[in-house]
Amino acid sequence: MYKKQFQKREVIKFKQFKRKGYSLFACLGREVIIGTLSVATLTYAKADGISTNTEKADTTLMKTSKEVTLEDIEVTSSRAPLTLGQAARMVTVLDREQIAQAPVQSINDLLKYARGVDVRQRCPIGAQTDISTRGGTSEQITILLNGINICDPQTGHNAFDFPVDISEIERIELLEGPAGRVYGTSSLVGAINIVTRPASESSTDFHVEGGSFGYLSAGARANAVTGKWNNQLSGSYTRSDGFTRAQAGNLNGDYKGGKFFYQGQYKDRDVLMNWYAGMSSKDWGSSTSYATPTWKADNQYECTDKYYAGLRMEAKSGIFHFRPSIYWNQSRDQYEGYRGQPEKMKYNYNRTNVYGANINSFFDWMAGRTAFGAEFRNEDLKSGNLGEPLHHPVHISGTERDYTLGLNRTNLSFHLEHSILLQRFTLSAGFVAVKNTWNEMAFKLYPGIDMSYRIDNHWKVYASFNSSLRMPSFTELYYSKGGHKADKYLKPEEMNAIEGGIKYLSSGFQAQMAVYHHHGKNMIDWIMDMSKGDDAVWESVNHTKVNTIGIDIDADLNFAHLIPSQQFLKKLDVTYCYINQDKEQKADILSQYALEYLRHKLVVGVQMHLYDKLNLGVNYRFQERIGSYTTFDNEVKSYSPYAIWDARLSWDAPSYTLYAQANNIFDKKYVDYGLVPQPGTWIVVGAKLHLTL
Repeated sequence: MYKKQFQKREVIKFKQFKRKGYSLFACLGREVIIGTLSVATLTYAKADGISTNTEKADTTLMKTSKEVTLEDIEVTSSRAPLTLGQAARMVTVLDREQIAQAPVQSINDLLKYARGVDVRQRCPIGAQTDISTRGGTSEQITILLNGINICDPQTGHNAFDFPVDISEIERIELLEGPAGRVYGTSSLVGAINIVTRPASESSTDFHVEGGSFGYLSAGARANAVTGKWNNQLSGSYTRSDGFTRAQAGNLNGDYKGGKFFYQGQYKDRDVLMNWYAGMSSKDWGSSTSYATPTWKADNQYECTDKYYAGLRMEAKSGIFHFRPSIYWNQSRDQYEGYRGQPEKMKYNYNRTNVYGANINSFFDWMAGRTAFGAEFRNEDLKSGNLGEPLHHPVHISGTERDYTLGLNRTNLSFHLEHSILLQRFTLSAGFVAVKNTWNEMAFKLYPGIDMSYRIDNHWKVYASFNSSLRMPSFTELYYSKGGHKADKYLKPEEMNAIEGGIKYLSSGFQAQMAVYHHHGKNMIDWIMDMSKGDDAVWESVNHTKVNTIGIDIDADLNFAHLIPSQQFLKKLDVTYCYINQDKEQKADILSQYALEYLRHKLVVGVQMHLYDKLNLGVNYRFQERIGSYTTFDNEVKSYSPYAIWDARLSWDAPSYTLYAQANNIFDKKYVDYGLVPQPGTWIVVGAKLHLTL
């Protein structure tokens, strides 16, 4: 097991921690931080399903420079929870402290600093962003809220419409590589889990910030703790004029939106229950988001409303451990190709309802730990332009139109996994069996196996093979307007991946390197054949095969441990990712997604303590993208590499924080999508207040 050495200082170490009421944690009556590995502002941990139970540290412990290392903390990305020393596959986590230090306004911006994550922004402030990892697309990654799948089957473009403000997030977890064995469909190249948790004590929080381009955001949160019950309510509002204008001179990048979120918890010795309900509503000018060389619309507009509800339970006593959950997600989308001009192009209206239930259970016996379970998920679409004709049209609320098209499909899956746990060696193997009613898909198995070996107290090696699938989105199957032509007979995407890595962990310095190979078939993309001239349109197609080879390297230096005599430098985080994809590509073919990826990504972050409570964080990000795009003047251009500098200056007091931050300090002009300009320098100032009741 990991045993951190802190320059011969005494380490507090607990051999047993089984969530018992008589454990040291219960006696302390406090929350204690559990040893984590921070890499490029990211750290390894475990929360329900894929991360560690990482909690706030008692400042008295921190002041004595002692850390608590628990050897049986859950850190698994498998179906059955494993411990820190046993885990055979690693999860990267951005915790609350690191989120607070980042110079960002949205979850989308935050993930730009994450290792291996490709963030392609169409509109700022999180209005619309395509996020992927390891050379994949935004459709190929599973998005979860507190461990519950909230993917939108209509399109991945709006998958990051979360009902929670960034200030309310406990941590963000990233599992890279195929995760079908753990999360079923959609997790073709990985999963991102947004974890929230009610505060541990009754309290209220307020925040307000404003800045460039008419940006203003304000929010509040209230939490009440009564015995075994915990309830929390929050809300926020954000608006901006946007940084671009249409050729006609009007706003075309403006934004306004609000979020509302309630979460509750009940916890005793035998049962843990968590539930939530929330909504996100936003309107924004989407500028040239879907413009093409043949359709030069620069005044597009979108409105989305999303509703979420979920309940999770964990039975912690008995031989069998059960973790059931149920959920409902609804998405409503209105898209205007020409803002306020339905006579020029009919507005697109879509509504999706997703219902789901799953159960995960496990038990221990002499041969190891066995997990099994099942999931049911129904996806229903009502639309004005996607799907098959409805027998009975459904009225579109607030309009004079009806939903005349739609589609309904059900996904059923079963999983089985077994883990063998030895002193230094861990092996987890299993499979998921998936059946979808769409296109009469039969049951198919997707296996996976993870292995790790702990060489000594600092070094660990691991290897894995995993497979997964991804069902086509409703948009990929049916969207045939505005220069697009879809294919409703698309096949599901499939991926096989192997990965190997080595990790080093010690006081003051942590590092790791991973090498992986992904083999995908039937990969879905929107392509345009420029040889067709004016007849060229974006078409959804299955590419035959895609091979991806990648390397991830990251390191984290904690100067508080390395050089305790100085207090100016706090942390230095460095990550580098390299990807090379090999696929069939004809000349004259343009791709929106699968043929464009980040070949190089370098992120460097440094945290400094300037004076008293004054802290400074500086982030550098370099990206080089493979691919090309055609301008409105029909000029084919390759993506240019670019470097962005961000910084955040803050005065951090126990009950309040004052801060100023700047993004793209040197006003770099760049694009992530060829026809969508990105903002220049963006300055924000703000304040946060925390009151304990």
